[in-house]
Amino acid sequence: MPQFTLRFDLRNPDFAGTTTAERYRAALDIASWADGLGFTRVGISEHHGVPDGYLPSPCTFAAALAACTRHMRIAISALVAPMHDPLRLAEDLAVVDNLSGGRLDIVVANGYVESELAMFGCALRDRPKRTVEVVETLRKAWTGEPFDYRGRRVQITPVPCQPGGPAIVLGGKSDAAARRAARIADGFQPSNPNCWGAYRDEMVRLGKPDPGPMEHTGHVAFVHLTRDPDRRWEDIAPYALHETNSYGRWLADAGLIGPGSYAPVDDAAELRASGRYRTLTPEAFVEELSALGPDASVAIHPLMGGIPPELAWESLHLLEHEVLPRVSGRGEYGLGGGEPRG
Repeated sequence: MPQFTLRFDLRNPDFAGTTTAERYRAALDIASWADGLGFTRVGISEHHGVPDGYLPSPCTFAAALAACTRHMRIAISALVAPMHDPLRLAEDLAVVDNLSGGRLDIVVANGYVESELAMFGCALRDRPKRTVEVVETLRKAWTGEPFDYRGRRVQITPVPCQPGGPAIVLGGKSDAAARRAARIADGFQPSNPNCWGAYRDEMVRLGKPDPGPMEHTGHVAFVHLTRDPDRRWEDIAPYALHETNSYGRWLADAGLIGPGSYAPVDDAAELRASGRYRTLTPEAFVEELSALGPDASVAIHPLMGGIPPELAWESLHLLEHEVLPRVSGRGEYGLGGGEPRG
């Protein structure tokens, strides 16, 4: 059976007609719904000073997710390390891990949007050393023991629920980031798969276990389920254009646009033809998932680009009642029927 996960970034552009408070409440309701259906993870990320209100406080929102779910893992992917005070971050993450009962996962990254880094007083050239400091501080802090930090003795309490704290995975797009992950992190999550070889080579050179080839699982691009794909595409297109152009401009400014990445697009028809954003009938989605096989990983991004909650729920209810039963083989509520598990 495919694994289903959720993703939120909480963009709320003016044309969506939704208040930020309404969007946050909807996301928590969706997370609770997905937790009852057996989704395995909910992921959030951060950006700062964005006109559409992109989530700037992932630890705060992760705490809310911990309170309204019981089973899903909660992934902050990624924490932009140079924007955080290392000690305060260690405290916040420890609290979230305890609130969730040890369900917190984190990916730490350098960041790539220069204006955001400048907002927090970080030059591009200083990102790697600040990321290394954050990782080293988290590890020391989560022992619960006093340690030296910038010339003073400090201690962080409480310790996380997970012994030693959440695993620290590094994200990145370059060979340098891959080698850094091998040296200081518990894993590597590349946004450019071509970096995996550098990570693997560095792990072997350091005498650490060979992680093997990069694991690839089947996945699908953004999907909104509907009975009328052509008509609903007209409703979805403005949000898809908003998302791809927002990410695309950031990546273009950073010189990071590459194969498969977000890129600015002017025309909705061109974007639809790319296959990155799709409106499908439940039957077509079932056929696609069946072809991917039981190891597929399917990320559901219901509020993508600022989609209004009522439109998101249309797709989610079709997923619940007309897709999950057919791909799970476990009755109408194929991923657990809304009952608590474990």
